[in-house]
Amino acid sequence: MYPCFKLRYLPLALMSLSSPVLGQMVIGDEVGEEDSATDNAQAATEKSLQLEHVLVTAAEELKQAPGVSIITAEDIRKRPPANDLSDIIRKMPGVNLTGNSSSGQYGNNRQIDIRGMGPENTLILIDGKPVRSRNSVRMGRSGERNTRGDTNWVPAELVERIEVLRGPAAARYGSGAMGGVVNIITKKPTGDTHGTLSYYTNQPESEYEGYSRRYNFSLSGPIAENLGYRLHGNINKTDADDLALNGAYIADSATATTPPAGREGVRNRDLGGLLRWDLTPNQTLEVEGSYSRQGNIYAGDRAVSGDGTALLTTLADGGAETNIMYRQAFSVTHKGHWNWGTSSLIYSYENTRNRRLNEGLAGGGEGSISTDTTMSTSEFDNYSLQGEVNIPFKFWVNQVATLGFEYTKEVLDDPYSVTQTISGTQQIPGVDTNSRERENTNENFALIAESVMNVTDRWTLTPGLRMDHHTMFATSWSPSVNTTYNFTDAFSIKGGIARSIKAPNLYQSNSSYLYYTMGNGCPDQYRSIINPVTGAGGGCYVQGNDALDEEKSWNMELGVAYVKDGWNLGLTYFRNEYEDKIQSGFVPVGETTGGTTTGRILKWENASKAIVAGWEGTMNIPLMGVNGDILSWNTNFTYMLENHNKRTHEVLSVIPEFTINSILDWQATKDLNLNLSMTTYGYQEPRSFSSASGSAVTDEAALKQRGGYTLWSVNGNYDLGKNWSFGAGISNLFDKELKREGTNAGSAGAGSYNEPGRSYYASAKFSF
Repeated sequence: MYPCFKLRYLPLALMSLSSPVLGQMVIGDEVGEEDSATDNAQAATEKSLQLEHVLVTAAEELKQAPGVSIITAEDIRKRPPANDLSDIIRKMPGVNLTGNSSSGQYGNNRQIDIRGMGPENTLILIDGKPVRSRNSVRMGRSGERNTRGDTNWVPAELVERIEVLRGPAAARYGSGAMGGVVNIITKKPTGDTHGTLSYYTNQPESEYEGYSRRYNFSLSGPIAENLGYRLHGNINKTDADDLALNGAYIADSATATTPPAGREGVRNRDLGGLLRWDLTPNQTLEVEGSYSRQGNIYAGDRAVSGDGTALLTTLADGGAETNIMYRQAFSVTHKGHWNWGTSSLIYSYENTRNRRLNEGLAGGGEGSISTDTTMSTSEFDNYSLQGEVNIPFKFWVNQVATLGFEYTKEVLDDPYSVTQTISGTQQIPGVDTNSRERENTNENFALIAESVMNVTDRWTLTPGLRMDHHTMFATSWSPSVNTTYNFTDAFSIKGGIARSIKAPNLYQSNSSYLYYTMGNGCPDQYRSIINPVTGAGGGCYVQGNDALDEEKSWNMELGVAYVKDGWNLGLTYFRNEYEDKIQSGFVPVGETTGGTTTGRILKWENASKAIVAGWEGTMNIPLMGVNGDILSWNTNFTYMLENHNKRTHEVLSVIPEFTINSILDWQATKDLNLNLSMTTYGYQEPRSFSSASGSAVTDEAALKQRGGYTLWSVNGNYDLGKNWSFGAGISNLFDKELKREGTNAGSAGAGSYNEPGRSYYASAKFSF
């Protein structure tokens, strides 16, 4: 009735296993397989079961394949993160942790950075649904947000697998996916009642570093014949680092000095539930809801350098919560397997309330907490409706067509961030001096078309096209072409090219959002306006810009892979041609009016071009057992060739020149697993231009590189019978501890974050 395809013919970089299209494909044994009309339901059920088997088998083959990496629940059990899933995601090729920009502000709040494109260009999904809670956090002049990112909303114990897509493979996901996509897949209800209780603790050796503990429960099973449920809960706390970690401090209120802050702590509270209804043997309906509270434990951080204030020291000494994120999510998902193909329809809603102590909005006080009593709340709503159909057919060649749509709407209400006053009696044309618009909205509608074409038994070609119509800019087209050629069953070559975009965020595009330089200086280029003067007089303002264009990137990659009998060898070259990156402007576009002094007006603007290029490689070697199931050695690396602005040569992200992740995994007995892992980071280059003045940095300390270093860890897991499992290990075995040397790149160079020292962890899990 319709053609089906062997999995090995699909391009690996496009095989996102949870994709609404490829993740639901009905896969048969041979092209041309037919179903009996009288046995449709039974055939669909058998095909679904076959698909589940194929996907489980494929997960191992897809691990570390060019353009895509899979982290399984077993991987997480063997090397559990202390708190945030980013701890293990960072071990994938092409992935590092950085701040929003290369400024080094909030240096310890590092997030997932794929291929050097920055966290803002990494799209986080949970079960295929976009997560954008970090967009509720104000973006400062340097492009930084004081946020932990969006990889900590799912407890590690709930994860079934994590898919990391890079480069052209991620382009089909639209805005924010220029670097890549991280899709966190949670465990689903089963036909039997099943539950877990687990505990995890991580204790640092240093008395100055915060320790972690985590308590989890999950329960799932059937309610009725075709109705199942899942419940989960999580309580997690990681203490903040001590004020003295990065240097001595004086507690006396009159002379208080706050050194560069260590890592903030975090308190997590998560509760969620899911109902799954099998409407028919080939249709499912899922309804899911969750609530999370994520509060920080203050460590003394602020956005710019300086001694800080007595207030910051008092808050850090007291373990205060200075910002709290409340996230609520709701979704409805329908999936169907039909005679003509498969379908998926997902509606999701995400509400985030970001409540925090008021911070300075301007000048040298930007990002520093100014009160211990007054908190403000920004609220962010994220709506998404997406649907796709996957239709196998034959036209010229056997192929599977994908037709889909996506509608998203973001609404930000931030009353505090628009309260920055205009100095004296100055006025900015078009901006109300007393009351400014606190709410900003954008919408996007997209159409997606793609086809996986089996040109021959060995050659797969996948052309695609995405059309975005955004309220901020005209219609944008994102074409893509990916291809894989299998020279043999083991050896293949693949390549791809795709255009990706990123829309301006709701701070950059809001003309009511102002930054005032105050004592932090006007950009050096302020004299370039029509009537130059010898001084700025009334200071400089950076204003949101509702005429911004989208950021754009052409993402290219070419790779080879050898996969056979447990061997997995691969090498991929990637190159991103990046243009129209959005940054706060350095050249004034106008002047204030009225008043006794004149201020300069700057705006967020689309900057010059940039380039990101490098190599990724994998080497998974079976040493003992079938396909290495007893002893295996798995390694991946990333080597950055270029990562800079083409005009200024400023780095886009402060990331290592190279990263090597390696693990020796030994299944000593049926119940005992031991592994030794190593991560080596190359030197890191700091930014070369000041985010305040726009001029070249000349200070020796600000240009200081961070040298390379290596971290070792040892881990063990033991299953005691059917119900109990235990884990223990040592992280940073040889205690290679790095200190943060300053609050931002202007005083610390690339040494703007802490690398914690040796720590010990233990875990216990009871399953029934």
